[in-house]
Amino acid sequence: MIEFRSFEALLEAAHAYPPLPIAIVDATEEFVLEGAVQAAEAGLINPILIGNEPVIRSLVLEFPGAEAFPIVHVTGESTAAREGVRLVKEGQVCGLMKGHLHTHEFLHPILKDLRGEGWVSHVFVAELASYHKLLYITDAAVTINPGLREKTVIMQNAIDFVRLLGVKLPKVAVLSAIEVINPAIPSTIDAACLAKMADRGQISGAVVDGPLAFDNAISAKAAQIKSIRSQVAGDVDILLTPDLVSGNILAKDLEYLANATLAGIVLGAQVPIVLTSRSDPPRARLVSAALASLMYYRNVS
Repeated sequence: MIEFRSFEALLEAAHAYPPLPIAIVDATEEFVLEGAVQAAEAGLINPILIGNEPVIRSLVLEFPGAEAFPIVHVTGESTAAREGVRLVKEGQVCGLMKGHLHTHEFLHPILKDLRGEGWVSHVFVAELASYHKLLYITDAAVTINPGLREKTVIMQNAIDFVRLLGVKLPKVAVLSAIEVINPAIPSTIDAACLAKMADRGQISGAVVDGPLAFDNAISAKAAQIKSIRSQVAGDVDILLTPDLVSGNILAKDLEYLANATLAGIVLGAQVPIVLTSRSDPPRARLVSAALASLMYYRNVS
């Protein structure tokens, strides 16, 4: 299996599979609909649009081809989210994509009715001109303040996902503010525990190091200057952040200050769940749809 080092490679690989039937939950915004149209035109998805039908109909006029998409009329964010879950449970769609609604409204019925056997978490996939491969950031959207047990599953979810995308032995940096253990900073203790758990096989399929500050994780030179010997430094695949707030800030810093493009997907649910920001551009949704397709078809096969 080939490792994907760019979004173009991801998109090319996803084109090998049939379009994924997917519900766009609350498709009442131009960026959301434009992303769905692009993904459909690329052969990645067959969308069903959920939301206020008159609003969607007025937007569809701006996008040739979108008038053929089925529309399920509902009003209200929570109703749209529940309708998406219903379509999954009835087998009408094989995935969900967040539209123009708040994340907590989108996730509430998913966590209630579509949770898999383990912990549900999220991963951002970042493409940056300044880094030599794709960078995976977790969990920056679902788990607010994970403890050690939750971090173990969040990490394993990300490792399994990255391996599904062709990275044979992902390198994981468990982030904190510093690279040494300090009892006053609990994230350093969690990081050290996670690294040792990986050494002992409690976390599998990856090389794990931590605690590492962001500069040490991303730059081998920074690690060398600080006399840190690490297989991960400078070649990291997965950044495990201490909590949702720090992860979300990191991801959006990369997007707005380093010109990263971010795709986002939920792991650990019964079907692929595309979770992007309401302000994300259509290309982010396009690549996220490709991730959902690869996740679904490679898991099925």
